[in-house]
Amino acid sequence: MSLSAAVLLAAGSSPSPSPSPTAPAVPSLQDAQKSATNAAGWVEENWSTWLAIGLRVLLIVVIAVVLRAVVRRAITKLIDRMNRRAGTGASTALSGLLVNAERRRQRSEAIGSVLRSVASFLVLGTAALMVLGTFQINLAPLLASAGVAGVAIGFGARNLVTDFLSGVFMILEDQYGVGDSIDAGVASGEVIEVGLRVTKLRGDNGEIWYVRNGEVKRIGNLSQGWSTAGVDVTVRSDEDLDKVKETIAAVGERMSKEEPWNEMLWGPIEVLGLDSVLLDSMVVRVSAKTMPGKALTVERELRWRIKRAFDAADIQIVGGPEIPGQTAAAADPTAGVAAPSAYASTVSPQSVAASPIPPTSTTK
Repeated sequence: MSLSAAVLLAAGSSPSPSPSPTAPAVPSLQDAQKSATNAAGWVEENWSTWLAIGLRVLLIVVIAVVLRAVVRRAITKLIDRMNRRAGTGASTALSGLLVNAERRRQRSEAIGSVLRSVASFLVLGTAALMVLGTFQINLAPLLASAGVAGVAIGFGARNLVTDFLSGVFMILEDQYGVGDSIDAGVASGEVIEVGLRVTKLRGDNGEIWYVRNGEVKRIGNLSQGWSTAGVDVTVRSDEDLDKVKETIAAVGERMSKEEPWNEMLWGPIEVLGLDSVLLDSMVVRVSAKTMPGKALTVERELRWRIKRAFDAADIQIVGGPEIPGQTAAAADPTAGVAAPSAYASTVSPQSVAASPIPPTSTTK
């Protein structure tokens, strides 16, 4: 037994056990009161700052929402005003065909949708950056990351971006619209829907072509302005040109006064003259200005009428049936063959007379 233990026993007291090192420390009332005082003091010191930040964020959000609604409403009114102005200005037949109601409506909807989307992106994006700046967040890394991500997405989706930009400029420039007949290079037909990324065409056989706007390198619009109907009439070289011209002019005058051709023809049917002169034929060129998209219909009807008029006027078209009374005599098939020679036969008198006399034999 140690000396200290002996002294304690002599004094009549037992040693107290040492406290466990793992026992949790129970906070006292003074500690809780001190923590509450510190929290209250921190709130009292910073409540004004947090309130100012909250009011600033609320003000930014309210202004962004109101500004977005005002801008979108202004864009909608502007598009409607443009439509009304275009509708009142389309007084002639040509302007009415160039900008019809459905085409104006779809074009205005596409332009309005693009403008509203851009305005919403700008307003809300700026508001989001201002909110983050209010919380004293460093925006430099975020903007740098967004720039790098934008470049990567741009390279990966460059075809989509190209289609979208081509569609936007196509609509803004009014290159074609619904109802137009176009030749887009990769496909041709009637436009049934115009989108920012894809244009739908109805082909001649009823098929639907989905043409990406970025793939279109050149566009031939067959429905803007007017069309030209051209017919080549081939007659024999010995026909009377004055008679041919008078017959065609009579056909054109009669056709331009009948329904529905008087609406399709936007100008007189003109005989332009001889397009070519050959040894056995002549080509007379006939032309007329027609309604857009109706040139082929007018050409077919004009050929039909010219053929019937030529048959009635005894004007022969090259390749047609022979007119009675003007048929040339048939050539003798043996006229170019030489007569047979009398020397071809060995028993003919000419061959016998011309044969050499055999020599006289001297043997006895």
